[in-house]
Amino acid sequence: MRSIYKICPAPQWREAERQGTYRGSADDIRDGFIHFSTAAQLDGTLKKYYSGQSGLFLIAVDRDALGDELRWEPSRGGDLFPHLYGELDLGTVTAVMDLRLRADGSHVIPELS
Repeated sequence: MRSIYKICPAPQWREAERQGTYRGSADDIRDGFIHFSTAAQLDGTLKKYYSGQSGLFLIAVDRDALGDELRWEPSRGGDLFPHLYGELDLGTVTAVMDLRLRADGSHVIPELS
């Protein structure tokens, strides 16, 4: 299994758990797809969009289980980023991890398998 990752505010994720599906953040909805990052892209994504934000979860997803709705498209720096064109089925989620915040506003990325 190969994982991709979604960074999500904890209250938003808890609501997705209650509903049984994740429809995406306001930015995801605006863009028409759910933004994900690979393990190698996480640090840059956290620095660019989430610096200083506490109360975040890192959601690991089995990318192979997403099927044809997952597309790899150029984004920041020309890198290919995973984008899900549809709702995230919570059955594809393999882990939900806390993202701890350091004093300098950066995040501690948990050990990823």
